[in-house]
Amino acid sequence: MQFPRLAALLGTTFCYAVTSVAQAQTKATASAKNSGSTVNKQAALTTNDTKINALIKQMTLEEKVKMIHANSAFAAGGIPRLGIPEIGTSDGPHGVRPEQGRDWKPVDNPNNAGTYLPTNNTLASTWNPALGYAYGTVLGSEANFRGKDIILGPGINIIRAPLNGRNFEYLSEDPYLISQMVVGYIRGVQDQGVSACVKHYAANNQETHRSDVDVNMSERALREIYLPGFQAAVQQGGVYSLMGSYNKFRGQYTTENAYLMNTILKGEWGFKGLVISDWGSTHNTMDALRNGTDLEMGTDLALASQGTAQDGGQIGGGPKPIYTPALYERFYLASPALDAARKDPTLVPLIDDKVRRILRVMYATNMLGGAKRQPGSHNTKEHQATALKVAEEGIVLLKNDGILPLKKTVKTVAVIGANATRENAGGGGSAQLKGKYEITPLQGLKNELGNTATITYAQGYKIARDQKADPALIAEAVAAAKAAEVVVFVGGSFHGYDYTKWSDNAYDAEDTDKPDMNMPFGQDELVKAVLAANPNTVVVLLGGGPIDVSAWAGQTKAIVEAWYPGMEGGNALAHILFGDVNPSGKLPFTFPVKLEDSPAHKLGEYPSTPGNPLKVTYKDDVYVGYRYFDTYKVAPQFAFGHGLSYTSFKYDKLSVTPGTKSATVKLTVTNTGKVAGAEVVQVYVHDEQSSVKRPEKELKGFQKVFLKPGEAKVVTLTLDSGAFQYYDEAKKAWHLEPGKFDVLVGSSSRDIRLTGNVTL
Repeated sequence: MQFPRLAALLGTTFCYAVTSVAQAQTKATASAKNSGSTVNKQAALTTNDTKINALIKQMTLEEKVKMIHANSAFAAGGIPRLGIPEIGTSDGPHGVRPEQGRDWKPVDNPNNAGTYLPTNNTLASTWNPALGYAYGTVLGSEANFRGKDIILGPGINIIRAPLNGRNFEYLSEDPYLISQMVVGYIRGVQDQGVSACVKHYAANNQETHRSDVDVNMSERALREIYLPGFQAAVQQGGVYSLMGSYNKFRGQYTTENAYLMNTILKGEWGFKGLVISDWGSTHNTMDALRNGTDLEMGTDLALASQGTAQDGGQIGGGPKPIYTPALYERFYLASPALDAARKDPTLVPLIDDKVRRILRVMYATNMLGGAKRQPGSHNTKEHQATALKVAEEGIVLLKNDGILPLKKTVKTVAVIGANATRENAGGGGSAQLKGKYEITPLQGLKNELGNTATITYAQGYKIARDQKADPALIAEAVAAAKAAEVVVFVGGSFHGYDYTKWSDNAYDAEDTDKPDMNMPFGQDELVKAVLAANPNTVVVLLGGGPIDVSAWAGQTKAIVEAWYPGMEGGNALAHILFGDVNPSGKLPFTFPVKLEDSPAHKLGEYPSTPGNPLKVTYKDDVYVGYRYFDTYKVAPQFAFGHGLSYTSFKYDKLSVTPGTKSATVKLTVTNTGKVAGAEVVQVYVHDEQSSVKRPEKELKGFQKVFLKPGEAKVVTLTLDSGAFQYYDEAKKAWHLEPGKFDVLVGSSSRDIRLTGNVTL
């Protein structure tokens, strides 16, 4: 693989020289762009339809049905007599999952250990679409190396509820930021000859009751908040496959939902690719046949959960099922679909369409047609460099009262907290990985300082069933803090998932939501004790979502959000803390002061309606995240888009020039500090007078600008008509209402530096 030289592309020097630098940079930059293109990228999938239709004509009905359901844990289809191979999938979304075997039994493969990239919320925090492309390129290359045809990512569900255990897999609370980041990711994967699979479509915003909750929302909320990322993935990213979610939407399961799949996805958006069920998300043969499910994966949940000897046990909290031919035949799109089509021949064209979509993906990934598959590459130095770069740009400096960057002349450092030594690659449910290695925060600090300083470590708290603080561990931590010049506390949430260990099955994991927004295991008590012992304490948080820091935020000099930063995370963190890298990450979602401030909780619609545990109505409507906080004047702990730097930036010379239902925003940004850095210029739009209630401001443009000390650059952003529209429910269409719009330019949703306006 010719990997783009990220030095030129991303603004930081790498030591790895790669050929075709200019060509790779141009390709990555173009692929990362989302706005400005109205061409639907789906048309390319139909290129081989003549050949595909000829293949379908040669198939028996039994062979067609064989193509549309799984035949093992992660594979499906295959017709040897026609030269059609199985199609193979692997979990993502931030690395290629270890081999599970055909029957879910782990396979000891030397290539199981690959590149563990930072989680998707870290990627989103970079606000750098070009990094999205680089990230996807690593995934696609390693999936190709492992012989995978589809990698099950990216995950782009809206981060609506702070407690959602799967937020770490997702990107943002904002649909525009998601749309910008997802396109590069998808094109990076698919440029390697592997299909991305965007998920989970749609309204999968909680893990509690995810398999049976019925989600209801207004059409405006659906169109303005929950669907734009998927539409961008389809039309701009040209994604080859899409995964349905577990939940219901307006009374019908999403994977076989006529409105979501037929009317919107395949109708309005023109999706020509493959709809895959989540594993076990299909529930009805006729609904699946008629309403857009193309490939059923997983098991029949209802039958498998009976735990009979024939079916091999149960899933969920128990042991994984052992797949048998008898179980395969109970797939809704196996024998039941075959029987239905024999009785009703009008169903055959629906089956043909499903097979056609599968074959389109096979052609697109060079599985058919004689094209040579790309060999891919595995955990190369370039891949590791991308993991490091994403972590460095994604780590967010939330607070700094001058203690950071730490001086390299420091002689004693106390590192406190169980997260300082905990490896996180193996957690998270379907997102679990096996990293080739993982640099923990403690190891990263040791790598940074070498033998120039003494580093002591105190565990501070224990990850255990008992949630209480441990007085002995606190005492040990306090002693270490008192004896050091500076303290680096590494705590927060933890990333884990294991059916047999409680300690790995509680926070930031699939199929479970967090109990609250607090740091578990008595960490608040621990942090306060450490701060009292040594005020020169930097608090580093790991986690997949907002954490309540109100108990001690006012007492600490610095807070750093490190997310789950991947295999190079410890090195990236050390580079940030000691100033080798100037932090440039920005929050992709709001940190509330307390859980009750979150709109999903404030309005009483998470996780379900009281008295009916299987239904939830999104009463927060279009007021998700900062749209709620800014409109209703609720102060956040840390605002959407917030992130500090070791330098300062001046914004000036703003001009807003109207076009035909559009506007061009131009301003100058200057680095007024003494070190090089990057600033994310954010453009929000406010409708001064509207016939419908609209949020106070909505993100409609951004650009990450890399500047040397004293350097100034002109930033130009185009706001197309979509930046000013709302969805008109009566007309069932997007509407640009004539009038005056404020254009707000700033460093976060709460840090607006310049204001202009335009009349359209």
